[in-house]
Order: sequence, then C-alpha cells, then structure tokens
Amino acid sequence: MIKPLQRRPPRLLPLLSAALLAGTSLQAQPSQSADCESCFRDLYEELVETNTTLSSGDCTLASERMSSRLQAAGYPGADVRVVVPEKFPKQGNLVARLSGTDASLPAVLLLAHIDTVEAKRSDWARDPFVLVEENGYLYARGAIDDKAMAAAFVDALIRLRKEGFRPRRTVKLALTCGEETDSFFNGVQYLLATEPETLQAGWVVNEGGKGQLDERGQPVSFGIQTGEKVYQDFKLVTTSPGGHSARPTEDNAIDRLAAALVRVGSYKFPVNLTPVSQEFFRRAAFLYPGRTGADMAAIGAGTADEATYERIGKVDRLWNALLRTTCISTRIDGGHAKNAQPQHVEANINCRILPGEPVESIRARLEALIADPKVSLSLSDAPGPQSAAPPLTPQILRPVEEIVAEMWPGVPVIPTLSTGATDGRFLNAAGIATYGISGVFVDPDGNGVHGLDERVRVKSLMDARVFLYRLVKAYAAGRAGTPSPLPH
Repeated sequence: MIKPLQRRPPRLLPLLSAALLAGTSLQAQPSQSADCESCFRDLYEELVETNTTLSSGDCTLASERMSSRLQAAGYPGADVRVVVPEKFPKQGNLVARLSGTDASLPAVLLLAHIDTVEAKRSDWARDPFVLVEENGYLYARGAIDDKAMAAAFVDALIRLRKEGFRPRRTVKLALTCGEETDSFFNGVQYLLATEPETLQAGWVVNEGGKGQLDERGQPVSFGIQTGEKVYQDFKLVTTSPGGHSARPTEDNAIDRLAAALVRVGSYKFPVNLTPVSQEFFRRAAFLYPGRTGADMAAIGAGTADEATYERIGKVDRLWNALLRTTCISTRIDGGHAKNAQPQHVEANINCRILPGEPVESIRARLEALIADPKVSLSLSDAPGPQSAAPPLTPQILRPVEEIVAEMWPGVPVIPTLSTGATDGRFLNAAGIATYGISGVFVDPDGNGVHGLDERVRVKSLMDARVFLYRLVKAYAAGRAGTPSPLPH
C-alpha cells in the first residue's frame, strides 16, 4: 500500500507574524533543537512538493518558501533575498549568507538548483509532485535532482544559526532556477551577469558527485565531481535534386548522409587521460578483482597501453567516456515523400568533449571523417563555456575524507570527471572552482533521475543531510591559506 508522508500544518508564517507583532527578534523565539530531523523532513517535503518544472512550476514560490524558513530561524532580511528576473517572474533564485568573522578568508558557496525536469502524471505510478514514502524510499520528481541537496543546505544554515555558530569563513547559499532548461533561462548565468558578488567564493559545493551503492544497498564509493565534459551539438546537412523513386540516381541524399554517419560512428577519439580521470582509476582499482583491477591500476599509474584502454572501455561505457571525447548520432530527419527521392536530409551529432580539447579541433576531426564535400557540417549552437578541471586541493578533499571515514568506514573517496553537465560549467569558466559533493548514495540503476518514479532511499537522504551539515561546518571553520594541489 502506498502511503503519503503525514502532512504537517505550516508553522512558519504564524511564527513570523507573531514575532513582528510582538516587536521581538525571531532569534529570541523559543525553538526546537537545532538538530531537528522532523523539521528537515517538513522542509524537504515542502520544497519537493512545490512544482518547479518549466511548463507549470514556479521557482520563485519555492525560493520564497525557503527564504521564509531561513528568516524564521533568525536570518535578517538583508542576508536572505529572492532575486526575480524582470522578464522571468517564475524563475526566482534564493541567495543567502552566514557572515564569517575573518574577512581575509574567501567564502564557500553552497549551490543547488531547485528546478526539475518535467514529469507526466499518467506515466508515473505515483503523483510526481506528492512526496510518497514506500519500502524505505521517498518518491517524487526532484527527490534527488536537486532538491535533496537544496533542502540539506537550507537545513544546515538553519542549524548553524540556531546553534549560534560563528564561522570564520562566510558561507553563501544560492538556490537557482533553470539548470535543467538553460536554453530558456539559467539562474547562475543571470546572477553572474547581474549580481556576481552573490556567487563569488573561494570554491563551490555543487551537485554531481554521488556515492555508489551495490545491489544490496551497501556503500561502495564516494564520488567528488571535479570538472565536466563540454556539451556540443553539430548539424550535418546534405541535399540532392530528388526525383521519382521509380527512377533512382546514384546521388541519394539519405545514402550519402548515412555513409558519413557510419564513418563518424565507427571512429574512436584518442585517449586523453586527464589528471582527474587518472586519479579515479588509481583510487578505484582495488574495488575490482582480476584483470579489470590490474588494468585500472595501470591507468592510475600511467603505465597503460592501448590494449589496456580498449579492455577498460568495454567493461564500462562510462569509463570509456572518462578516457576520451565521444561523438554519436542522435537524430536524423529527411525526405519528403515515401515515393520520392530525398531532396534534403539532416542529422545531429552530439559530442561530449574532454576539458582542454577545443571545440574547433573536434569539428575539424568530424569534417575529416565525413570526407564528403556535399555534406555540410556546422555547430548547432555557439560553444558553451569551457574550462579545465579545478585542482582538488587538500583544503577541499581532506574534510571530505575525514567525514566519510567516520560515517562510512572503508569507503574510498574517488574524484571523477562528469560526462554530463551541471551549472558548475558556468562557475568554473568564471574562475570559481566548483566541485560536486552531494553526499547522496544512489542505487546502480540511477534511482529514476530524469526518468520515471525518481526516488531516494530515506537512509541516503538523512545521511546526506548529516554529511553536508558537517562538511559546511568544517569548511566554514577552515584555516586561511591555499594549499598546493595534491600530487598525481
């Protein structure tokens, strides 16, 4: 039987009104313990059940609700704002700060997006915008991506305020809209252009890095995302005079384009082992027995040959994507009638390009592979932001390793390059080092993120809440100085 979470009556607005009418500060109001798990569940439920899809949702409403919770915990209005773009009234973004005592230390920014991908009710087994708990899981759109982190960040700031914690380093928060639909609007790009100070930081804790569970639900590894591949689409077009299908000619546009796509599809870009990926294979090798583990260790040590890379690429397609740029055909459209020779055909090639490899060099390689002057190749969109992966310094890594060792003994912390894309690409390109450290452990099947019946284990969510609270507190209390990068 599916049972929704027990609904709790809203308490924030009455509390706020009572405080204002009484002429007293919110901070002076009686409150529950700072470590209030039921309060976090209320917060998480409210955020998840606030629809923030582009088609019918409202990020501004979600931001206002989280703002109310921070102000109810004692944050002054000057430190908590909802920034609403004039032309995008439903794409509001929440920015907040907990000021540090040492102005010489750069801030740490907590970044999470509150918009979600679309979810069609008729496709889901449960209402995607009603949080449901069943068999140890919480189901809803955004249950992981990315409202788990967003709720945990708000909860951490509330707890720190209630504890009276005074950080040495300023902690900033940005809950932004449009990560999933950045071609329409993107909150990080908007803030960088209009209020860059809200995002300026020594480094950023963002989505992207996840813990991995095995089939039994046991933690296997803890990931830190360090850098991202570059997303780029290319358009191929070819034309021919066409004519009646009963009188075929040798110049068939579909055949010509298909031959070009086969040449592209059969090509493997050369291995380009980035420092992050080398460290991934070095640290992960011991998890895999036999030849696979030995091959991973060789890659990690920098002694692998082409045969080693070939074997590893076949074991896991994600590992292949960590080693090289990839380009694949994703769409094709052509012809105008079933009984006519095609006059116009076009296709899309989607590339995920390793950091440091220019888009122009990939375009040139594709053109050489196509090797047909009658097939034109162009960029579907202007190149997105590009930047090298930020260095993973002890200042970033050591607090993570210490907390992971205490919470999940024996679980290795493994840096990884993202083969997808997050808002970190905009911040890294702006010179603000961004790392994916979510603390959320996911199942081998990916938990339905971006798909049907998105879910998160209750234990994984609650553990991530504890982890992120401890990490934020550790970063906020950090020492001055910039340690040198870890050796590779």
